[in-house]
Order: sequence, then C-alpha cells, then structure tokens
Amino acid sequence: MANPASKQKPITADTFLRGLWEENPVFVMLLGLCPALAVTNSAINAIGMGGATTFVLLGSSALVSLLRKLIPKQVRIASYIVIIATFVTIVDYAIHALSLELYNALGAFIQLIVVNCVILGRAESFASKHRLTKSLVNALGVGVGFTFALLCLGSVREILGSGTLFGFPLFGDSYQPWVVMILPPGGFFVTGAWLLLFAWLKERKQRKVTQEKETVHAPG
Repeated sequence: MANPASKQKPITADTFLRGLWEENPVFVMLLGLCPALAVTNSAINAIGMGGATTFVLLGSSALVSLLRKLIPKQVRIASYIVIIATFVTIVDYAIHALSLELYNALGAFIQLIVVNCVILGRAESFASKHRLTKSLVNALGVGVGFTFALLCLGSVREILGSGTLFGFPLFGDSYQPWVVMILPPGGFFVTGAWLLLFAWLKERKQRKVTQEKETVHAPG
C-alpha cells in the first residue's frame, strides 16, 4: 500500500508565493488586523512586529509539523497554543534584550501574537497536514506577506504623519504632518486605501483573464 506522505504535492514556488500574495493575511484574508492597525504608525515598528510574527510562525509551524502524528486530535488546538506561546515568550525576551525602545513601542502586542489568527490558522490548516520543509516554506511566505502588509501600512502612515521614513526626514522643516495618520484612525484610513487598491488590482486581473478567454473562443 502506498505511503500517504508520498501523495503530498511537491514544494513549488506557489507554496511560498500564495502566502505572500494570493493569501496575504492582511490584504486578502483580513487576519491579524489588530497589530496591523495598532503598531504600524512607523515603518520600524512594522518591521519589528512582522519579524516577530514571522519567527513565531516558523517555529510553531516546524514543531507542529514534527509532532503532527503525536498530538491527539482532541487537544490539538490547546497544544498548538502552548507551542505558539513558547515561541512568543522567546521572541518577547529577545526583543526586550535587543531594543528596549522597540519593545516599549510594540507593547502588549508582542504577547498578543499568541492569539493571532494567522499563526493558529497556519498550524491547524497547513502545518498539521504537511511535512517539515513544506510547512516552513509556507510559513515563511505567510510571514513575509504579513510583514509586507505591515510595512505598506507603516511606511504610508509614517511618511504622512511624521514626514519621515525609518526615522529619516523626507520633506524638511516646512512640511506639516498629518497627525491623524499616526493616531488610531489613521490606521483605518490607510488600511482601507490599501484594501481598495488590492481589490481594484484583483478585479482588473480577473477582467483581463475574462477578456482573453472571450477572445480565444470568439468565432472566426
């Protein structure tokens, strides 16, 4: 009888790219919006939160994949949360040791990575069903996609709200910052604008594919 593991699809570029673009956690699946709105008032904060989340994604996906045949189905969610909490504790102490300023800026949202739907969703829907290498590639794609989304939000909010990017001034002393952009309402405004842009790009792509199909099947 064939080994069930041998039936799994091979690792391709799509394994990584789906999390980065087609299944982007923020812009497509609308997951992890709490940190996306709360800590993206600067690009540095966005990179910090994205990096921390990616680390937890990689670590938890690896461990869930390795233990997937040993974890009883009845307690799998509780087990996943314990695994995720372990890596969140590691990254919490690491950020505290490396940069106290970044740690204070991210605040409680580092600990709240434990309840981030992106990480628990990857553990349940992907890592628990695939081998280690494929789980790591997928987790990396999702982590990079999440970081990319946070960076898109953080860069726009910092540029408009402070006139800087990664702390470097862009417009000189005469620039009047849009203070609302570094406040909570700015997160909603910028997120809505990015969602509108990605929805328009998706619709444009679908319209182009439809037109190409109609051209191919057109008579004559």
